[in-house]
Amino acid sequence: MKAIAQNSPPSPKAGILGGHFFRFRRAPTEFLAECAALGDVTVFKMGGQIAFFLNHPDHARDLLVTSAAKFKKGRALQRAKKLLGEGLLTSEKEAHLRQRRMIQPAFHRLRIAEYAQTMVEYGDKMANSWRDGDVRDIDREMMHLTLQIVGRTLFSANVEDEADEVGAALTALIEMFNYLLLPFSEILEKLPIPQARRFNRAKETLDKVIYGIINERRRSGEDKGDLLSMLLLAQDEDDGGAMTDEQVRDEALTLFLAGHETTANALTFTWYLLSNNPEKEKLLYEELDKVLGGRLPTAEDYPNLKYTEAVLAEAMRLYPPAWALGRLALEEHEFGGYKIPPGALVLLSMYVAHRDERFWENANEFLPERWHSQSIKEAGQKYIYFPFGGGARRCIGEGFAWTEGVLLIATLAQKWKLRLAPEQKIALNPLMTLRPKYGMKMRIEKRTAEF
Repeated sequence: MKAIAQNSPPSPKAGILGGHFFRFRRAPTEFLAECAALGDVTVFKMGGQIAFFLNHPDHARDLLVTSAAKFKKGRALQRAKKLLGEGLLTSEKEAHLRQRRMIQPAFHRLRIAEYAQTMVEYGDKMANSWRDGDVRDIDREMMHLTLQIVGRTLFSANVEDEADEVGAALTALIEMFNYLLLPFSEILEKLPIPQARRFNRAKETLDKVIYGIINERRRSGEDKGDLLSMLLLAQDEDDGGAMTDEQVRDEALTLFLAGHETTANALTFTWYLLSNNPEKEKLLYEELDKVLGGRLPTAEDYPNLKYTEAVLAEAMRLYPPAWALGRLALEEHEFGGYKIPPGALVLLSMYVAHRDERFWENANEFLPERWHSQSIKEAGQKYIYFPFGGGARRCIGEGFAWTEGVLLIATLAQKWKLRLAPEQKIALNPLMTLRPKYGMKMRIEKRTAEF
C-alpha cells in the first residue's frame, strides 16, 4: 500500500485495518466533517487508494471549473456504469458534451414551464389522496410522486401502475451502490452471492420498464416532442446513425434515476425541517395564501414564491441530495500548496461545505430568510453552495428540479401540515444520494388557509 508522504496534508486517525476505509464507510459525512476540521486539504487512505478531501470554495471552483480537464469522474461513477451504462452521468469528455447538447433542449426554460402543469396535477392528485390523521412514509410518498412526474414529462409514459415496483428497484440499486464500491467488487459481482442477485434482479426490473417504453414508442413512430423522442430521433454527428436501444436506455435510466431521486430526497427533508420549525412553516403558509389564495400554482407564480424557494434552498443546503462528488487526477495538480499525484481520488462534500461556519452564519440552523440577503445564484458563484455540482458537468436538470420542488411544496402545503411521527428515528444514509436512514413517517393534518 502506498504510504502518505511526510509533507502531505493533515490526516485523520486511521483504523487498525483498512486505513480509513471502514471509518469512511461507517459514517462518511461525520468522517469528512472531521477531515474538514483539520484543514482545507486533508488526505486519507481508502484501502490502496490515496484520497484528498478539499473543503474550501476556491478549491471547489478549481476542481470543477478552472482545472476540470485535469480530472475525470471518480470510482463511484466509474462503477455506476454497471447500472447506468454510458449515460450522461457517467460518460466523459467529447461523448459527454455531445450527449449534453442533444438532451439540453428537453430542459429549456420554456419546456420546463410546460412541464409545470403536469407537476402540479400529480401533486394535487396526491394531496387529494391524503386524509386528515393519516400517518405516511413521506420518503416513499415523495419518491412515488416524483417518479410519476419524470415518467410523464420526459417520456410521456404513465408509470403510475409500476411506480411502486420501479421505486423499489431504484431503492434497491441505490442501497446496493456501496457494494459496488467495495475493493474487488468487480469480482464479487460475478459470484452467486445475495448482493449480486439482488442487484441483478433490480436492474432487470428497470430494464423491463425502460425497454418497454422505448419499444412502444418505436412501434408507434410518434414524435411527442419529449426527451424520449429527441433520443430516438437523434443522429450521430459523425456517421449520421441513430442511437441504439441500449444507448437510449442508458440515457433514459440515468434521467429516470437522477430526475426523481434527488428531488424526492430534497422534498422529504423539507417536510422534516418545516415540521421542526413551525415559525418558518407559518411564514411559508402566509406566502402561499397571499400569492395563490387557495388556487393551484402555475409556472407564472414561481417568481412570486420567494419564501417557498428559500425553504427549498435551505433544505438543500442542510441536506443536499448529492452530498459529495469525486474526481480522479489525470495529472499532477496542486491545491493549497499540496501536490496531488496522478491517480489520486479528490473529494468535495456539499454536505460539509454547506455547513461551514466561515461562510454561513448559524450554519446548522434552518433559516430560509438567509436567502433574502444572498441569492442562490450569488452563493453558487462563490462555490459555498453547489447542490447541483458545478462547471461543465453541472446537473442538466437543475431548472427542472427547482420548478418541481417549489411547485410541489406550494401544492401540498396549501392543504396539509406534516408532523413528524413521535416514534420516527432520524439518521442519515449517505449512499449515491443523501437519504433518511429509517424513512420519514409523518402525520398529515388538515390546514385551514386564511385569505
